[in-house]
Amino acid sequence: MQGSSRALALLVAGAFFMETLDFTILGPAAPHIAADLGVDPVSVTTAVTAYVLALAVLLPVSGWMADRFGGRRVFATAVAIFTLASAACALAPSLPVLVAARVLQGAGGALMVPVGRLVVLRATAKADLVRAIAYLTWPGLLAPVFAPTLGGFLADHASWRWIFLINLPLGVIALGLAPRIVPDTAAQERLPLDRTGLVLTVLGVAGVVVGMEALGAAAPNWTLAAAGLGIGAVALAVAVRHLLRTRHPLIDLRVLRTATLRLQAAGGSVYRGTILAVPFLVPLLLQLGFGWTATTAGLAMMAIFVGNVGIKPVTTPLMRRFGIRAVLLGSLAAGIACLVGLAFVRADTPLPVLLGLLLVSGIFRSIGFTAFITGAFADVPDAEMAHANTLVSTTQELASGLGVAVAALFVRLGELVAPTADGPYRVAFLLLAALLLIPAVQSWRLPRTAGDHVTGRAPAR
Repeated sequence: MQGSSRALALLVAGAFFMETLDFTILGPAAPHIAADLGVDPVSVTTAVTAYVLALAVLLPVSGWMADRFGGRRVFATAVAIFTLASAACALAPSLPVLVAARVLQGAGGALMVPVGRLVVLRATAKADLVRAIAYLTWPGLLAPVFAPTLGGFLADHASWRWIFLINLPLGVIALGLAPRIVPDTAAQERLPLDRTGLVLTVLGVAGVVVGMEALGAAAPNWTLAAAGLGIGAVALAVAVRHLLRTRHPLIDLRVLRTATLRLQAAGGSVYRGTILAVPFLVPLLLQLGFGWTATTAGLAMMAIFVGNVGIKPVTTPLMRRFGIRAVLLGSLAAGIACLVGLAFVRADTPLPVLLGLLLVSGIFRSIGFTAFITGAFADVPDAEMAHANTLVSTTQELASGLGVAVAALFVRLGELVAPTADGPYRVAFLLLAALLLIPAVQSWRLPRTAGDHVTGRAPAR
């Protein structure tokens, strides 16, 4: 990669790290936030859901805004919004105010990372795609594991409000670098905004998010859940029909003809949501189930970080040697085994066994994330990259938030099946393991040669 392209990728990766750190750091601090604000610990997931709702509104339009106003302007504005919203979160006196500030944060995050990644993809040749994606993948792997340690330490020894204050210097640095590094790309042809597609997509996604949140609430609201999921399903069905028929769709679903992109949009989203729910559930299990402190629980999660970092240098050689399909299947099988293993961890489980399980989990989540995102853009034509990026960004970010909502729902179900201190979390881990069968089946159906021209894999003899 050229120096300018590498600097751009690193800047966007830094923004991605800031967003992902902020998104996942709430897990170990949830009990402290709940105690300070006077709410149930699981109710703090509302702050996550609020973020996802904001993403639902702006993510689908991120590609259009980048084409219309230019990548540099949209990226810098998004960083500014995210940074200011972080300050508002730190000052929140109640859960409703925190939720409102998280909505503003979601608005910034919805444009910051997707637009930044689109600029990187457009500025990177196919031959350098694997390396560029490696830069963009690191934050998604490191932040969710680094966050529990930092969040637990801050919650125990300072205040949970510092969780949001640490974004301020990072945001200021990004704002200072953006004008010099981010190219001011804009489309030559300014296409009209597909307002109908936007309204239908937002209504559909918002309905699903509200429905899932109602199911996972401390006191499930079955009426709201049914209404939200029903409206969401109908709106999304109508949206798909519209997007396939209109001349200038908000998101061109015809890009799903590419098998590897189709896998990422569906199975990859399930994988992402399931795996990112683990850093949320494990600290809760260790604290509420086993009585650990937030700091100790966060330090245990560092085992996943070690696995992420340790395996990263050989991830690309693995894809080159065995192919994306085989690597995906292997990482999914290991991921299922690790989730089942976590379901059988108990308070008296030897610490080396628990840390070893988390270490192996970190190794294979690193492999899986890299393989999924590399495969997503490997076979996409350059002319369709904007629509592909918007689609992947939308499904990825929503999967991240919905993964936490689904995990909270599974915990609620677990309370009915195993009403002990740690029983609900065991049930949740087993249900998450079952969810991973969906991307496993889809990965099995991929061609063996998928993405070979990007990974540089030699044809089998």
